[in-house]
Amino acid sequence: MQSLLFAALDRWQSPPPGPSKVAWLGRCAYAHRGLHQPGVPENSLTAFRDAIERGMGIECDVQRSSDGQAMVFHDFELDRLTGEAGPVMARTGDELARIELAGSQDRIPVLRRMLDEVAGRVPVLIEIKSKRGSFKHVGALCQAVRRVLEGYSGHHAIMSFDPRAVRWFAERSPLTVRGLVVTEENAKTLSGMIRRRLSLWAAKPDFLAYDIRDLPSRFADGQRARGLPVLTWTVRSAEHRERAALHADAPIAEGAGVA
Repeated sequence: MQSLLFAALDRWQSPPPGPSKVAWLGRCAYAHRGLHQPGVPENSLTAFRDAIERGMGIECDVQRSSDGQAMVFHDFELDRLTGEAGPVMARTGDELARIELAGSQDRIPVLRRMLDEVAGRVPVLIEIKSKRGSFKHVGALCQAVRRVLEGYSGHHAIMSFDPRAVRWFAERSPLTVRGLVVTEENAKTLSGMIRRRLSLWAAKPDFLAYDIRDLPSRFADGQRARGLPVLTWTVRSAEHRERAALHADAPIAEGAGVA
């Protein structure tokens, strides 16, 4: 009875997408932050070019600059990945685009420049990074990404851990394919399942990007069965690849996880 109730609520609160909208998601593997390795930094144009040459889709992360540009960068701070320090949001887009990524001559890419490089040759997954707090900052980043995506004809999707970002696109850019990133963090109890469903209903996603450590998952299996593709991250080994093949539609992989 409980499962039937949840299934009915899922259909009402978060209807599945039309199959044609999301069919492309499962047609390739995705390089997590590009095909990075020593000497080729994550989220760099070189890593993206290498993924394209390998025939892989691309997963990347975006942050917002102080002047409202969407920048391809994972962390909220510059410290780990560059020789600079401090918040990404404290710099303008032009300033960020001049900063070299550590161990290379690559610089932080502007999202528009990155998409120009890809030019529709492979699918792109764009993860919108957010911190808890003001929705104003989340909405501003979503708006920056949407501006860049206008007119881009290659297969692309946005995704986020933050249901607010996914819902923003559901309401303001409904043709954009959108995904909810999920990690269960060992919360397999009823309360954990309820939290996941509340996020699902708030986000109204077209697909899920699921933590490989949580697969197999009754929640993921149920959503996949009703028409939401399931991608899985971060696939880092042959064992992960096997698990992804059984329980997901496509892997988001790096290192030894790349077939």
